[in-house]
Amino acid sequence: MHVYGNEQPPVALKAQQLQPYAFERKALIDARKQQYFGQLSNTKAMPKNSGKTIKQYHYLPILDDRNINDLGLDAKGAKYANGNLYGSSKDVGTIPSKFPALSETGGKVNRVGVTRRTIESNLEKFGFYTDFSTDLLALDSDTELLSHITRELMNAAVEIQEDLLQKDLLNAAGTVRYAGTATDNDTLNANSVLTYNDLMRLTIDLDNARCPKQTTVITGTRLIDTKTIPSCRVAYVGSELIPTLEAMKDPHDRPALVPVQQYAAGTTVLNGEYGAIAGFRIVVVPEMMKWAGKGATGSDATFYTTSDKFDVFPFLVVGDGSFVDIGFQTDGKSNKFKTIMKKGDELADMNNPYGDVGFSSIKWWYGFMALRPEWIGLIKCTAKL
Repeated sequence: MHVYGNEQPPVALKAQQLQPYAFERKALIDARKQQYFGQLSNTKAMPKNSGKTIKQYHYLPILDDRNINDLGLDAKGAKYANGNLYGSSKDVGTIPSKFPALSETGGKVNRVGVTRRTIESNLEKFGFYTDFSTDLLALDSDTELLSHITRELMNAAVEIQEDLLQKDLLNAAGTVRYAGTATDNDTLNANSVLTYNDLMRLTIDLDNARCPKQTTVITGTRLIDTKTIPSCRVAYVGSELIPTLEAMKDPHDRPALVPVQQYAAGTTVLNGEYGAIAGFRIVVVPEMMKWAGKGATGSDATFYTTSDKFDVFPFLVVGDGSFVDIGFQTDGKSNKFKTIMKKGDELADMNNPYGDVGFSSIKWWYGFMALRPEWIGLIKCTAKL
């Protein structure tokens, strides 16, 4: 508990008071960490009295390899596998023979099937609190102490929300590649540094998955306005990958990275945007997660390693409309945090007979739904120091 007096052991807010000295009343406050992933989020509101699970249908295209069913009849009326004509094939030798041609009399031919999937998400509730003594509020030399405590609770909640969203995006990626010649985490080594060729291969995969090339971002001080950025896919990286991106060359042996200041005047700049490369707008996230010590065994002093194994870093691309996060009783555009602040005298009872202890708490609901996981791309790579 945060207290004013000289009790032992010391607690977090206990410190030598600045009175009777003159001092700057405005406390030095760390700036709130920016929201990086939330700026792409579309929040779905969960209505009351509907449980904790939300479900949604996803209909697959008929001409798609994922549309697998047993209803297929070809142009001769014979059954064929999968029931999706030629599916996702690009083979000019295969496609013409699968066109649904009709004879003069028609008949029971060219039947296809339709596949529908159900995607779902569960809501979870999160929250935390801190308590304080009445003496602390009355005697501490910081007259804005309570507002500072409340603000820090909110800042922490926003950061936790960002971390929850980042974790779910990393786990939901449906288009996954490994840098260089690696085929899984265990084979990521000193030869698995991110290259321009890796980015181009991911671009091709996302294009084939019909991932949109424009991105809608949330803007404005109230985070309720949106703007669409054309010809842009957003990629998230940790600060550890900045040297790799700065050193990257394009196929013409020219610097591949275009710094954000060269194009910022003509577009909407995202929070944390660092530059553009190979059709991706790069957002650097200082708190970007990694898989520590999950790469190949190695002790190269020029690479990030943990316990003599390479650390694995993500290059995460989030396509427009690929996910929603879900809140309870929200406005449908942002998650609502509920805060409660009670001073000591408001809580006087048999367990707090003098009303000397108060608290401040915050809670919120969170859920995540990957609508199009194939539009979430991920390259796993290693990074040099």
